[in-house]
Amino acid sequence: MAHRFGGRYSPGTPAPQRSPFRGRRPARAAGRANAMFIVPLPLVLRGFFSDPAGLALSLAAFGLLMLAAWLTREGLRAEDAWAARKIARRPAVPRKILGSVLTGAGLFLAGMGDAGGAPLIFAALGFVLHSLAFGIDPLSDKGMEGIDSFQNSRVARAVEEAEKHLATMSEAIQRTGERGLVARVEHFQATVREMLRSVEEDPRDLTAARRYLVVYLMGARDATVKFADLYPRSRDASARQDYETLLADLETHFAARTRALMQDDRTDLDVEIEVLRDRLHREGIAPVPVAPKTGETA
Repeated sequence: MAHRFGGRYSPGTPAPQRSPFRGRRPARAAGRANAMFIVPLPLVLRGFFSDPAGLALSLAAFGLLMLAAWLTREGLRAEDAWAARKIARRPAVPRKILGSVLTGAGLFLAGMGDAGGAPLIFAALGFVLHSLAFGIDPLSDKGMEGIDSFQNSRVARAVEEAEKHLATMSEAIQRTGERGLVARVEHFQATVREMLRSVEEDPRDLTAARRYLVVYLMGARDATVKFADLYPRSRDASARQDYETLLADLETHFAARTRALMQDDRTDLDVEIEVLRDRLHREGIAPVPVAPKTGETA
């Protein structure tokens, strides 16, 4: 019996599913940043084998270094979010710079028991080495040059609010302990982020996408939070099916709206090209012929 041939590019074949990791970068808030939480631990042991003044200095140094580690990790996360967007405002708090300052201050206190200028040397080395290892925070806005600042500010605020909703969804779905549900939410988030990138590329799309980024995404966030509160206790299969169906419907609508936005952008480009061609024709400027490549016939 004959079988119909089908493949990846055959008509009627569904498009491959989008990877939730497409366009995402590995998080830099691990590794060296997390190791900074371990490095100050010897100060606690040293403090309990010292006199009361030494104990106070060691614990104060430990607290400053732990705070510096936390600020550094949060600064790296904020920088990753800034780098992932095409339009973004600089972080309001320079966390990595503060982390460098607190690292120097913590090492200064840790070296107070040593003679001479050791504390100052420790502080200077800590500040410089921390700055070299982790860099400084972004100090300027991104993607807002030469374009209407009001419109870009609206887009930046809308993207920030949408990312907050997505973060809330991630935190909530993690409580279920179901890797399949976590992956399903990440797949939906990847679709939403495609719309966000489209809006960033053309701020005029914000008006058409606002209902999706505000109403629908807020509804998805609320549904995820309520589902995450219910499912770990009941393990209700029908509730899970309803939630996954909701995500599938929302993902389909988000993807369709993103394609429509891109199609509108292509239409605008075609119109612009046609207008320029008409103007060149009216001014009597002939198009420049393209020379054939070597080996091709004219």
